[in-house]
Amino acid sequence: MLGTGGRVRDVVAALLARPDEIMLEIGAGGELMVARLRVVIAAMLLVLPVTNALGGGSVKDTLVGLGGAIVVNIFAHLWLALARRRRLFRWLPFASSAFDVTATTVLLIILAADHLPAGLNNLTAWCGYVVAIVLTAPRSDGRIALFAGALAIGQYCLLAAWVFATAGSPEQLISSDYGAITLPGQLQRVILLGVFTLITAMVVYRMQRLVEMSGTDGLTRLPNRTWLMYRVPRLFDSVRHDGDSLTLALIDLDHFKRINDAHGHHAGDRALRHVVSVLRELAEPGEWLVRIGGEEFVLLLRKPIGTAWERVDAIRRALGERPFEPERGADNVALSFSAGLAGFPHEGSDLSRLLRRADGRLQQAKLQGRNKVVARDT
Repeated sequence: MLGTGGRVRDVVAALLARPDEIMLEIGAGGELMVARLRVVIAAMLLVLPVTNALGGGSVKDTLVGLGGAIVVNIFAHLWLALARRRRLFRWLPFASSAFDVTATTVLLIILAADHLPAGLNNLTAWCGYVVAIVLTAPRSDGRIALFAGALAIGQYCLLAAWVFATAGSPEQLISSDYGAITLPGQLQRVILLGVFTLITAMVVYRMQRLVEMSGTDGLTRLPNRTWLMYRVPRLFDSVRHDGDSLTLALIDLDHFKRINDAHGHHAGDRALRHVVSVLRELAEPGEWLVRIGGEEFVLLLRKPIGTAWERVDAIRRALGERPFEPERGADNVALSFSAGLAGFPHEGSDLSRLLRRADGRLQQAKLQGRNKVVARDT
C-alpha cells in the first residue's frame, strides 16, 4: 500500500510540475493545433442559426444563436493569433481552456433560462465539457488538464445548484424532450467529468514520460542532444533579452577507449557515471551539462567566454584529482578531458555554428596534447 501511495504521489507531483523544455515546445505546437481546430468549429457554429431560421425556428432563437456564434468566432481568432506567437504567453493554454469550458457553461445557462431541463439534460451541449477537457491533452501539460477538469466540474455543480434552486416545483424539472432532472443523474455527470479529467491527465502523464525518455540519456540520466536542440533556442532568447553572455563548452574525455579495451564496457559505463557524478557535484547555478553521445558532453555556462574558460579549466583540474577505480583492487585510472569553447552571440548565433566553432577548438586541444581547454583560435 505504501508503494502504491508513493507511486500516486509521484504521478500527482509530475502532473502538477512545470513541464521541461521539450514538453513546453510540444505543448506550444498543441496549443496552435487546438486554436486552429477551434476556429474551424467556430465557423461551423455560424451555420446553426441559418439552419434554425430555414427550419422555421423563432427569430429570437436565431438571433441568440447568431450572436453567440459571432462571439465564439471572435475569441477563436483571438486565441489563434496569440497561439501563433509560440510560448510568448505562458498563461495562454489556461486562458483558452477556461474559455472552452466557460463557453459550454454559458450555452447551458442560456438553455436553462429558456427551459430548465434543457440546461442540465441536453447531452449534446454537455459534451462541450468533455471536448474542452480532452483538448487539453495536446498542450502536454498536466496542470492544464487538471485545471480544465476542475473548472468544468465546479461550473457544472454551480449550474445544477442554480437550476434546482430556481425550480418552483418538481414539475419544472420534468420535460418530455429532456426527461427528468434528478440529483443522482447530475451526480453521475459530475463523476463522468472527473473520469474524463483523470483519463486525460494520465494520457498527458504518459506522453511526458515518453518524451522524458527521448530527451534523457539512459546511462547518465543527463539531458541528451534532443533536449539540447529544444532548450538552447529558448536560452538564446533569454540571454538576448537580459543582455547576458553564454558560452558553450564541447567536452571530450581523453583516451576513453582505453578503459573499455582494458576493463570492459561495464567499467566504461561506470567511468562515465563517475565523470557525471563529479561534474554534477561541481555544477553551479546557470550551468547545464548535456551528454550528446559516447564520451562527448556539452556544458552550457551563462558566462562570458573568458570567465567560462577559467571555470571549465577548474573543472578539468578537479576531475583529474578524482581518479576512477575500474574494479575492486585494480589501480585507479586518472581521467581527463579536452574542451573547446565558443561564445554566444559573437561567435555564433545558433547552436550548429557554436558547436562547429567549439569542435574546431576541441580539435586544437587534442593536437596540443589533450587535457586542455581552448577558448581562442590559434
